[in-house]
Amino acid sequence: MPGSRSPEPPPLAPSAENTPEPDPATGLSAGSESVEALTGRPEIAPTLGIYWTRQHAQQAKRASLRIYLGAAPGVGKTFAMLGEGIRRKGRGSDVVVGLVETYGRPKTIELAAQLEVLPPLRVQYRGVELSEMDTEALIARSPSVALVDELAHTNVPGVRRAKRWEDVLDVLAAGIEVITTVNIQHVESLNDVIAEITEIRQRETVPDWVIDLADQIELVDMSPQALQRRMMHGNVYPDPRKAELALRRFFTLENLTALRDLALMRVANRVDSELLERWTKDRAVPDTRERVLVCVQHGELAEYLIRRAARITQRSKGDLLVLHVHTPEERVADDWIASTRALVASLGGEFDVISADSDVDGVLGFAYRQNVTQIVVGESHRSRVQELFHGSFINRLIRKANEIDVHVIARRET
Repeated sequence: MPGSRSPEPPPLAPSAENTPEPDPATGLSAGSESVEALTGRPEIAPTLGIYWTRQHAQQAKRASLRIYLGAAPGVGKTFAMLGEGIRRKGRGSDVVVGLVETYGRPKTIELAAQLEVLPPLRVQYRGVELSEMDTEALIARSPSVALVDELAHTNVPGVRRAKRWEDVLDVLAAGIEVITTVNIQHVESLNDVIAEITEIRQRETVPDWVIDLADQIELVDMSPQALQRRMMHGNVYPDPRKAELALRRFFTLENLTALRDLALMRVANRVDSELLERWTKDRAVPDTRERVLVCVQHGELAEYLIRRAARITQRSKGDLLVLHVHTPEERVADDWIASTRALVASLGGEFDVISADSDVDGVLGFAYRQNVTQIVVGESHRSRVQELFHGSFINRLIRKANEIDVHVIARRET
């Protein structure tokens, strides 16, 4: 029933983020120039694990989800969300703002004043009082539509959930429609790509499967040049020091162009898949779903391979499987297994760990049992001499893999 407390889904491995204290003068942590820090809010180290899973969210979702997606802060997502809320209110809908981040922008404040805004929770964190959405009060209020800004936001320890996207899932499970906002740099599968483009790794991300839960995604577009002008005029970050830093680091013309392209491609891929589903509905079409298996070992390359394989599965609307094979005498690092399992779950995939005397036989045995169509592996870090004496895993895998494509991802130079 609307207003009831949503059921507790099974927990995943807890996440941990070690973040340094912010500089009071700029709001930036030492060695960090992230977009999150530019808002003046300290980076949050959550103490709760992630509770919602894709399967449970799909089963519990009882209302529609609409996402305004932007390439970067300042393109107008919050403005668009509030405008939609005002239009819904004008048509007779009961609309409540669960949480809005205005950052002191006059036009945003003016729009928000036309709607009922739920009083936020006030939480103390490291000597600073911060505001969080009062999810339980929102559910108890039970409007027909809730506006919730910044889907990727990390909650302050002490509230019910670790992430705002989890709050949104609670609200959807209560039967309340949600309109929300997110930037492309916060999509989990693109985290490594964003870091390569901008040289800044985003600490706050949203699992891809949460984005896929949306009934509608609307791109809020703005040219890079126009966004830079907004920044220079103080319309994004009123503090000129932060605006100058943002223009120099994150909001460069090259970065904004690349981010805009990523946002356009993300929306275009969704439209393509929806058209394909519509065209093939009620037709006898053979199952052509790709099942992509990525093989990982302990090391920095594992996260990169997993996200790369996740993007392959998204383009093909396939299934993501991740496998770690170890020999019986090899000790598996529990902390690495837990963090890898959490990452794969956030990308909507499945993670398995198996023991096998032969790494190639273990991979292929698993692949054939799971009807895998593509295998993704990383380029070997072994020297030619080492491969001469110990053999090449990739060469043996390619020789023995029948009717399965093998993709070798080039080694990343550090």
